[in-house]
Amino acid sequence: MTELYDAPVAARDDNAPVIDAQDIRIWYGSERGPVKAVDGVSFSLRKGEILGLVGESGCGKSTIGRGLLGLLPPGAEMDGALRFKGEDLLALPKKEMFAKRGAELGMIFQEPLTRLNPLMRISEHFEETLRTHEKSIGKEEIQRRALEVLRLMGIPPTRYRSYPHEFSGGMRQRLMIALALVLRPAFVVADEPTTALDVLVEAQIIRILHSLRSEFETSLLLITHNLGIIAEACDRVAVMYAGEIVEIGDAREVFSDPQHPYTRELLRSTISLSTTGLNFIPGAPPDLVNPPTGCHFHPRCPDAMNICATRHPVQHAMPNGTRVQCWAADLAHGRAPDLTEDDTAPLVREEISVADEA
Repeated sequence: MTELYDAPVAARDDNAPVIDAQDIRIWYGSERGPVKAVDGVSFSLRKGEILGLVGESGCGKSTIGRGLLGLLPPGAEMDGALRFKGEDLLALPKKEMFAKRGAELGMIFQEPLTRLNPLMRISEHFEETLRTHEKSIGKEEIQRRALEVLRLMGIPPTRYRSYPHEFSGGMRQRLMIALALVLRPAFVVADEPTTALDVLVEAQIIRILHSLRSEFETSLLLITHNLGIIAEACDRVAVMYAGEIVEIGDAREVFSDPQHPYTRELLRSTISLSTTGLNFIPGAPPDLVNPPTGCHFHPRCPDAMNICATRHPVQHAMPNGTRVQCWAADLAHGRAPDLTEDDTAPLVREEISVADEA
């Protein structure tokens, strides 16, 4: 990849991140204290790039997606550095952020039946979306642009005036994608866009998301727990655990040579036609009010060492180009020269059983 500092001015502008998030922290208030839902997350996306964000339920995936678009619920707090095309989003007044959301920053929500108004025709959904951001747009232009994106989604123009309940689950999801794209945003968050869909419809949605690069040059953050979707649709993948990104890199490299124990355990837990037994990660994700000291994954990690329970690891680049936050990976690649024999001794702990989890 061309280094930004050595590139000509024009190339540097073209290669600049569309979205650049650095050290993002998001927490919710609770009676027990702040819930650290996102704890120091950093990543960037360039034009037309698809980044997959994967992890167990409750790891903070949807929170980071909503935080990027300023859609956090009342009481949530967020800090860090967040830039969209070089502009500081966290410094924008609410009115300006509202204007960008939809027009330049899009969101594809989970469960489209709950997001589409059952009393409004699909044509009215498009009219509301476009007129919110383009006050003077005419009805003919609304219909033209709506039918254009519906065609891309494989929905015939004869369905333009139908109600949401007249569509199947897969078609409703495609409608949600069409509504997110009709304003042609530069960056879109897709939050579990294939949840509750059968495998054939899921494949259709993946093809549609993948075509966004050629049709709109849209940058996409694809949030999912499905590793198969990540492998099929994404350029890069970020693996999230307990509010942190523990591994990030080229999707092919991460899947073919995972460096973090959590990534390896996730891959071992997937089901394929050759699966003869179900694998799972013992234990449960940690309490985000009081996460474990050191590496948050150490209570469940098969490779845990003494150092893992006391010192938090720092994210480092690995030989395969991925970035990993793990003491064991650092040790394996000679990036932890100051560790003692006691530090690297296997961590002694109580065995986690299925009965304990119950």
